Amino acid sequence: MLAILKKEINSFFSTSVGFMVIAFFLLLNGLLLWFIPGEFNIFDNGFADLSSFFIIAPWVLLFLIPAITMRSFSEEQKMGTFELLITKPISLRNIVLGKFFGAVILICLAIAPTLLYIITIAKLGNPMGNWDIGSAIGSYVGLLFLILAYTSIGIFSSTVSKNQIVAFIIAVFLCLFIYYGFNILTSLFNISSIEINNLGMKTHFDSVARGVLDTRDILYFLSVSTLFLIFTNINLRKG
Repeated sequence: MLAILKKEINSFFSTSVGFMVIAFFLLLNGLLLWFIPGEFNIFDNGFADLSSFFIIAPWVLLFLIPAITMRSFSEEQKMGTFELLITKPISLRNIVLGKFFGAVILICLAIAPTLLYIITIAKLGNPMGNWDIGSAIGSYVGLLFLILAYTSIGIFSSTVSKNQIVAFIIAVFLCLFIYYGFNILTSLFNISSIEINNLGMKTHFDSVARGVLDTRDILYFLSVSTLFLIFTNINLRKG
């Protein structure tokens, strides 16, 4: 697995892809949070917190992660290198996990510089340092679980088609539906059901972001990630 993981990370940074992903994520969030006037601008809100960032980040990642993972297996299958890969002394499960964790590490590297926002927010507080650190930590933990779930969906989608664009569209649709789709369904059909909303990632992300780590939320994200990684294995074995 480690060999595949290293190969994935090296492939990201051997070209401009890895740097572009990190730069795009930071630039977009930075512009929306600090420069472009609007509801997400921290200075316009008048509150020293990072709630705007944690509203934006899941939606940016919803497109960014599929853009990274769309090449994982679709490119291998299109180029015919997947057949060579499975002949090596490494199990299919380890190949999938290597590609999965390689993409997760890249996204975490893109998220890491945003920790500097914490210093800025702490200085903006009145008095200085007066801000909800528990909520920020919870939100970062929630983002990590969201990254795991989005990445597993993206990896699975890359096995559905040899066309990277098709894999990207499938991943975005699945991520969007599982993140927010159940909330939309309850609104459209006037259903007031906590159980239905609990099927979606947004409800569990919001719960973790409040700073309370509930085992039900952790198990939910781990279950979604595991399920799509299992689907990935099944799809590859069929192919």
